[in-house]
Amino acid sequence: METPYYYLTLIGFIATFIGTLGGGGGLINLPSMLLLGVPIHTAIASNKFSNSFSSFTSFYTIWKKKQVNLKLGLSIVPFTITGGITGALLASFLTEEILLKVALGLLVIATILNIVKSKIKRNDNNDTPSSLFYPTYIGIGAFDGLFGPGQATLLMHSFLTAGHSFLTSIGLTRLQTFASCFVSFIVYFSMGYFDWKVGVALGIGSFLGAQTAIKLANRLAFLPWQKILSAFSIFLIVYLFLKII
Repeated sequence: METPYYYLTLIGFIATFIGTLGGGGGLINLPSMLLLGVPIHTAIASNKFSNSFSSFTSFYTIWKKKQVNLKLGLSIVPFTITGGITGALLASFLTEEILLKVALGLLVIATILNIVKSKIKRNDNNDTPSSLFYPTYIGIGAFDGLFGPGQATLLMHSFLTAGHSFLTSIGLTRLQTFASCFVSFIVYFSMGYFDWKVGVALGIGSFLGAQTAIKLANRLAFLPWQKILSAFSIFLIVYLFLKII
């Protein structure tokens, strides 16, 4: 398979830039990799690899700005890790044909979730956030380990509706994304599904996209990122579906 790796770097940048600000960047990079001919297990593994780096670095940047409650974030991590491992193990034992069909269905669901999320109001005030239901993050982590796109949307939804600020919600989301992506990547890697060339090319773009998004987050937060992401993902899903059939 001859893959234009510079396309993967560009895809990683665009997807992570939009995904960091609006959640759900995998709605762009996963179907894009499939359209380029990357096998689905390899595409998911590469997505986990790149997201591990981009999510941790963007979380660290926000944490340095003292916009994240590290104790709260770490208290959720064990639940996220449990889910991530479970989802990745399930995906690893599915055939490529079955996983591709599952992925197409989940892409549609994830896009709908992203559209629904765009209707949720942000909370940028200093009101005391409500408590979180921790077992929820096992399910979200499993969703990320099995597939990925839409996971950040679910996380952002949970933190925003609990009363956390926009930037804090991004930080908490990026920490949980790092946790589930890292452990699920280990599973995919151990199963032999990871392609270093694909992963590194995507990872470079994702790192640059995440850092750029964090630096511009406050100035660009007013833009309809969920709608932009939804438009991208709907186009890619339809195009991918037509190509497969």
